[in-house]
Amino acid sequence: MTVRSKRLKATKHLILLGAALASGSVSSMAAAASQGTLGATSTGSIAISASVPNRARITGLSDVSFTNQDPSTPASSAQDVCVWSNTATKAYTITATGSGTGSAFTLSDGSGTVPYSVEWASTSGQTSGTALTEGTASASLTSGANNQTCSIAPAASASLVVKIGTTDLGTMSAGSSYTGTLTLLVTPQ
Repeated sequence: MTVRSKRLKATKHLILLGAALASGSVSSMAAAASQGTLGATSTGSIAISASVPNRARITGLSDVSFTNQDPSTPASSAQDVCVWSNTATKAYTITATGSGTGSAFTLSDGSGTVPYSVEWASTSGQTSGTALTEGTASASLTSGANNQTCSIAPAASASLVVKIGTTDLGTMSAGSSYTGTLTLLVTPQ
């Protein structure tokens, strides 16, 4: 092979390498498996890569029951929950929807409804927080959870607060059971 043909071959390899760089396929070239050669022993190698998508989880939720609530005293139930996000910033949003018409935060006894409010705090141990609006994502929050279920301290990373005001309690019929479902959607950010 002449010097000139060697230069042409080298130039072609550089052009191919440049094209690979421009297309972003160098990582697959650099991580390509190497094959072993015939011999008394043979060694090959492979590259291994792994990634996971954004994920979030909410755990530690408990049902809320306001039984025989004095209508002259506001009803309030606060509970600590675990919210976990695997993003680099541990950020998430929370979206609450009720089982009332249009996802409203309402309880019903079959003939009447009573509204309730939902508040969220991004730390545990709170008895009040930022009011959530039906079907609307909260501002971005940060989780302090170290794993998906808060089985490693802290034991909880947020607070959920459900309230019914005295005016609304006063509209309820005695002896009726008002029920509803609150759904909480956590989205990693």
